[in-house]
Amino acid sequence: MRVRVEGDSMRPALVPGDWLLVRRGATVHPGDLVVARLPGDPEQLIVKRAQWHGQDGWWLESDNQRASGRRDSWDFGPVHDIVGRVVLRYWPLLRRR
Repeated sequence: MRVRVEGDSMRPALVPGDWLLVRRGATVHPGDLVVARLPGDPEQLIVKRAQWHGQDGWWLESDNQRASGRRDSWDFGPVHDIVGRVVLRYWPLLRRR
């Protein structure tokens, strides 16, 4: 599936406007970027870094903890509903610095 990044919570790895290719149901390992359903609002997808897996699900964190509006497992706890693992950022092809 394809996902478009919004917000600054995953800077510098991902920036708003990046497009990602996501493998649904892929095995997730600590450190992987994943797409999950936002707890409390399952229609909304979030892109986060998987930190560890415990009994209650995956602990997901933003790379940029200072981002305005950032929400991750520090706010809602472990997440069960992982949609898939990010396999590549395919757009833009080159990023300006």
